[in-house]
Amino acid sequence: MPHEIPLWLLIVLGAALLVQLFWYGFFYLSVAFPRKPRSRAKKPPLSVIICARNEEKNLRKNIPKILDQDYPEFEVVVVDDCSEDKTEFVLREFAAQDPRFRYTRIHKDQKFTHGKKLALTVGIKSARHEHLVLTDADCSPASKQWLNGMARHFREGAEIVLGYGGFVNRKSLLNNLIRFDAMFIALQYMTMAQRGIPYMGTGRNLAYIKSLFFANKGFSSHSHLASGDDDLFISQVATRHNTAVEYSPETHTRSEAKRSFRDWIRQKRRHLTTSSLYPLPVILLLGTEPLSRVAFYLSFLALMIFYPFFWPVLAVFALRLAIQIVTYYYASKHFNEKQLLLTSPFYDFLLPYLYLILTVANIVKPQPQRWS
Repeated sequence: MPHEIPLWLLIVLGAALLVQLFWYGFFYLSVAFPRKPRSRAKKPPLSVIICARNEEKNLRKNIPKILDQDYPEFEVVVVDDCSEDKTEFVLREFAAQDPRFRYTRIHKDQKFTHGKKLALTVGIKSARHEHLVLTDADCSPASKQWLNGMARHFREGAEIVLGYGGFVNRKSLLNNLIRFDAMFIALQYMTMAQRGIPYMGTGRNLAYIKSLFFANKGFSSHSHLASGDDDLFISQVATRHNTAVEYSPETHTRSEAKRSFRDWIRQKRRHLTTSSLYPLPVILLLGTEPLSRVAFYLSFLALMIFYPFFWPVLAVFALRLAIQIVTYYYASKHFNEKQLLLTSPFYDFLLPYLYLILTVANIVKPQPQRWS
């Protein structure tokens, strides 16, 4: 080993590698071994809850796909939250055509502003069934087996089911970035749930039981925040014993990603406002992943710039890259995002710095609260 190489730089690289190997070995590679429930218990009746504000076009497109699910007993409950377009007219049409479809409406009140959590609470209270499946008005199920896949975990005693809500594939660099970000977030929260540390879900594809919601007083502990109807609620009520994950591609939902970088950044900043409210052990654990990733890349680059032919460092980088490619192969397979495999190392390098910038931006200039 060349004597001039600073020992501290090698220590940083080695420590960062060990943390990364822990994340990949203990958490991320779990995606390669999803558990498939095999219970033959009776399928529980379901209530699908959707909140909508000015979603006339999306409802016309997506409600028929939800009503066409291959599931014996379910209802669809849509909460029209102060829409100003023809949403109510569209909902009235569906209600007249199908007895499984119901809707309720929240009227605008100039003296009282509210977020999505009120609409969700209204929808959950309106649900006739104990087992709930939540999605958004702009989400479309990947197949007729969406409800079957999510509900099969209820038959084995789960109270919470975490599903994958991805985005439609469009030919653009921004779309690629957004889809990788969604896939990586799902990889993290779903494999952590597999390992007994559930801490979030996504409202685009989430299921839980009604009694769990009311036993924990719904969203009352974070009702003042615009976000958190999915991740903060799940972090509050999920345990290693009551939570299941569903990977199957036929159980995914898809929605259109943001078309402008500015809109996506605004959305990401809003989502990041809730992460500081996770349980402290989860915050500390989650923080080790991007910090070790940044430390790994920076120490590797420093060593390569000043000592380009130091082969042990190249071997360390190759080891992590090989494990990373295997992990993203299985992730892209189970999340049906196979087009992202080749670009995954680039986004893996880029995203920690972007998240750091957005976190600092939220501290310096918090965003106003909005319905989401």
